[in-house]
Amino acid sequence: MGIFKEWVIGKNTNVETKDEWIKQKLFELEEGKSILDAGAGELKWKSHCAHLNYTSQDFAQYDGNNNDTGLQIKEWKYPQIDIVSDITSIPVDKESFDVVLCTEVFEHVPNPNKALEELIRVTKIGGKLILTAPFCSLTHMAPYHFCTGFNQYWYKEILEQNGCVIEECLKW
Repeated sequence: MGIFKEWVIGKNTNVETKDEWIKQKLFELEEGKSILDAGAGELKWKSHCAHLNYTSQDFAQYDGNNNDTGLQIKEWKYPQIDIVSDITSIPVDKESFDVVLCTEVFEHVPNPNKALEELIRVTKIGGKLILTAPFCSLTHMAPYHFCTGFNQYWYKEILEQNGCVIEECLKW
């Protein structure tokens, strides 16, 4: 059995369309499946996961007051995060989750390849990985902004290197 993942590339040009797509993907997941919301921040997607066994992960260090460079979100608050860790080293066993959701996080990670490899590691065989990241973005949430975007070739290369089958690719 292969590892089956879903992914999407977002350009941040149509946030509503992207958010509706994510909501639909979460709604379609079978009740009781385990899901890791990696880089969960303020838990934007938790309310859409009530039918799932939801776990949040974040490094929980951005506070909106670190730097006046770029776009800053001054009122950033972390609710109760289940796992506080670096996204490249999540302290759970291999294949712990049926689904891993990671939205708009990779641009904030110094080594996104390593982060994606870690998300694949914690996803069960036959599970799903639902990803979004900007194609092109302005500096935001500094000093935790390391890349301006990702395209389909990056995803294809890293996912296929790690044995994933790409089921869907959308560009907004």
